[in-house]
Amino acid sequence: MATSTLPILLLILLVVSRRHIQPATGAGGNETDRLSLLQLKSTLVDPLGALSSWNQSLHFCQWQGVTCNNEEEERVTQVDLKLSQLSGSISPHIGNLTFLTHLILNNNSISGEIPPEIGRLQRLEVLVLFQNSISGSIPPNLSACSNLTRLGVAFNSLAGEVPLQLCNLINLQLLSIPFNNLSGNFPSCFGNASSLQTISAARNEFVGGIPESLARLRDLGLISFGANRFSGSFPLQFFNSSSIHTISIIENQLTGILPPDIGFTLPNLVHLNVAYNNFSGRIPGSISNATNLQAFELGHNYFHGGVPSLSKLNKIQFLGLMNNSLGSGGVEDDLLFLHSLTNSTFLQGINIGLNNFSGELPHSISNYSANFVRLSLRFNPMITGTIPAGLDKLVNLEQLDFLGNSLSGNLPVELGMLPKFMTLQVQNNSLSGSIPSNIGNSTKLLGVWLQGNQLEGEIPASFGKCKDMTVLYLADNNLSGEIPPEILNLPDLSRVLDLSRNRLSGRIPEEVGSLVNLGRLDLSNNVLSGSIPLSIGRCVRLENLNLMGNLFQGSIPSSLRTLKGLALLDLSRNNLSGKIPDFLQDFSSLLMLNLSYNHFQGALSMQGVFRNSTTTLIAGNKELCGGMPEFGLPKCLTERSKKGGLNTIVKIIISTVSCFLGLTVLVSFLYYCLLRKNIKDPEAPSPFTGYTLLGPTYHNLLQGTDGFSPANLLGVGSYGSVYKGLIAIDDANKIFVAVKVLNLHHYRAFKSFVAECEVLKNIRHKNLVKLLTVCSGIDFQGNDFKALVYEFMVSGSLEEWLHPGLLDEQATERRAELSLLQRLNIAIDVGIALDYLHNESGVPVVHCDLKPSNILLDVNMVGHIGDFGLAKFLPQVELNAPTNHTTNSSSIAVRGTVGYSAPEYGMGSEVSTNGDVYSYGILLLEMFTGRRPTDETFRDGLNLHNFAAALGDNAADYIDPRSRTNEKQVFAEAVVSIVQVGVECSNEIARERMGISDAVTKLTAVRDKIVKRRN
Repeated sequence: MATSTLPILLLILLVVSRRHIQPATGAGGNETDRLSLLQLKSTLVDPLGALSSWNQSLHFCQWQGVTCNNEEEERVTQVDLKLSQLSGSISPHIGNLTFLTHLILNNNSISGEIPPEIGRLQRLEVLVLFQNSISGSIPPNLSACSNLTRLGVAFNSLAGEVPLQLCNLINLQLLSIPFNNLSGNFPSCFGNASSLQTISAARNEFVGGIPESLARLRDLGLISFGANRFSGSFPLQFFNSSSIHTISIIENQLTGILPPDIGFTLPNLVHLNVAYNNFSGRIPGSISNATNLQAFELGHNYFHGGVPSLSKLNKIQFLGLMNNSLGSGGVEDDLLFLHSLTNSTFLQGINIGLNNFSGELPHSISNYSANFVRLSLRFNPMITGTIPAGLDKLVNLEQLDFLGNSLSGNLPVELGMLPKFMTLQVQNNSLSGSIPSNIGNSTKLLGVWLQGNQLEGEIPASFGKCKDMTVLYLADNNLSGEIPPEILNLPDLSRVLDLSRNRLSGRIPEEVGSLVNLGRLDLSNNVLSGSIPLSIGRCVRLENLNLMGNLFQGSIPSSLRTLKGLALLDLSRNNLSGKIPDFLQDFSSLLMLNLSYNHFQGALSMQGVFRNSTTTLIAGNKELCGGMPEFGLPKCLTERSKKGGLNTIVKIIISTVSCFLGLTVLVSFLYYCLLRKNIKDPEAPSPFTGYTLLGPTYHNLLQGTDGFSPANLLGVGSYGSVYKGLIAIDDANKIFVAVKVLNLHHYRAFKSFVAECEVLKNIRHKNLVKLLTVCSGIDFQGNDFKALVYEFMVSGSLEEWLHPGLLDEQATERRAELSLLQRLNIAIDVGIALDYLHNESGVPVVHCDLKPSNILLDVNMVGHIGDFGLAKFLPQVELNAPTNHTTNSSSIAVRGTVGYSAPEYGMGSEVSTNGDVYSYGILLLEMFTGRRPTDETFRDGLNLHNFAAALGDNAADYIDPRSRTNEKQVFAEAVVSIVQVGVECSNEIARERMGISDAVTKLTAVRDKIVKRRN
């Protein structure tokens, strides 16, 4: 009996042990599976030991992440290694797991390419590789995986076109390929993949139109094509597909309308996002019937008219209508739709900024859902009324943005009763009364912007409770009293504390030294008194310290020597006295030092910052002496000179030197007269000889431009017209040039001609348009003719790329192709050229007319500054010349162009490099916002500079969508930095503008960061 049962027991033991002891060899497919898994392990790097069980001690079906079908076949059906921090690559031996149905490797750091061998896995149903670093293209032979239902390769670095063969995957339900670098047209044949339910292809480089054929997919529920370069009209057929619940086509160049019956034809619609496109028309009233709608985002388009009632949208969470032309512009009350949302119990956010809405702000907003988080009405100057009471019911409220409205009344006390409140932006309204004393009870506040109102009373000490606050703007009000020490003890106040232009009095509290992380402190134009506290020297990260326009007394404290990072120090218009400390000369970062109108005395240093009279201002200090001659200060008297006159030897020396200098001046004058005579001699060479490399005549230019044909006209300026021409350089070769023909009927045209020649004959730079030659003669009627011949810029002007308007279809396509990086490169090119003109060309040159039409682009999209007709030399090299000496500069009155010309020019100020920097700042803001400085939306005190300055960390939301990139975080960070440079360069106060060298350095750093992230 015992003997007969022994073989049976041994057999049972063998079967059980097979799952625990991996045989050294095996037959058939299961051994192939084991070896294939080991090959996969060998190509992966496993820092967390997720593959540590993949060894001989266990059967491979028990390895972590491996699933087999059954004990009889023991074939691998699933490999799931998601979230394992794996790197390395996917072994091509994966194609030997012929029973595999699920391959899931998402959320790792796997690189390399998708092995084409995966195409051999005919049983494969799910392929999930998203959130890795996989590159290359999508293998066309994945189409052989005929059972594939889910293909997810999002958040990788895949490139190339989507293979047409994938359209043959008739069982495919989900195609997820967003956040890659895929390009070309999206295949229209996917309209035949009848099982498709989800198409997600956002953040790629697709072009062309969105295929209409996709709208025929009866089970299609989600289409996501955002942040590509799709153009053309969005197919209306998508709005008739009752199965669709999500349409997201944000950030393209699509046109279209929302059909009137959209609320009935899309009953299941949950998300509709067409922001950052070129949609137009009205918002249909039927949208309120889409009762499942949760996100309705139409921002940055061209919608107009009123917003219908949204009372039936009980599930709505986000409403985004910013930057359109919605509203009546003052004809009627446009804000009733805000009241209609009071029953939307899931509502979290509303943004209707940058429109034409008018009417009173409904107080019913305080009855919004307890889930409500943020409300933005910014830049709707015809919205009036008051900020409603009862906001404390919005217990999750984080942000209120009423910048640039016309709100009046008081700030409600409920603003201090919001436990999650972080941002209050109500600057540039007409608010009055006092700041609620309890406002600091909203302890989560990060930033408060109250400047530009009519607030009065004292600054609440309760602000001191907001320990996370980084920004506090209270400027341009009627606040009085002393500065509460509590706000100077905020540990994270690192960006700005601006209390300027109020009526604050008393001393600066010693607690100011606690602001060790603060970057900008502005207490200017108050009635503060006493001495500058020594403790301010502990604010070692200060870059901007402005105390001008107060009643401060005493000397500049020695503790300020620690503030070596200061870029601006303004102590002007106070009662300060004593000697100006020498340590200021070593502040190499200072871009502006203003000590004017005080009572400083003694000798002014001639070192460091005191060598530059443009950036250092000391006027109105009557007891100062010495310094550089430009300051015009009297010489400092030595002890000996105070006691008596000069001795006889010194008098003799001075007399001798004076005679010698007089003789030198006389000889120089005679030589100058002789030289002028020679120049006037008809036989003397032309002053433009240096340019006559091609020697064109009027006839040459007439012939080369087809008789100055309108077909060759490139542009018309103040003093002439520019034509494209084909000019011979020798007997066999011709080149394209740009010919600027001066309109000599304009009384300034000749001076413009001379000015441009004078500038361009003395300077050469890769980012300046090259002047090849000039033509000065007569035409066939005997009239004077003057022309300048430049190298031809193939890509035209920056103006054409930024604002193609109605020029032609090709120009419109150009604008679509001007990416963030291209704009940034052009901005850096222009900045480098300005830096050369201002600082490296010998005699500084001021361009005086910097604007997009004067920035020309070559075939490689490199920017060049052109049109020097208003340019002017600054006579810094002739500072010691006689006062009646005429410097070598253009005498043309500086006009520039409205919107780009520095504001000080309009008040009669002399030209300066600061004026060019202002124009550069405006140019930079225009390049990235897409808005001209003369945009009709800029009215009632709003201009491009303060519009951009108010954007802050939200700048990316208001930028020209055609400059956007796939890297959302990189884009947002870059835009904020770029706009900040533009804002600092276009400061209305000339001396507070960023230097052009610093601007180029900062922009270059932004570019390097973008390129590094991409690589």
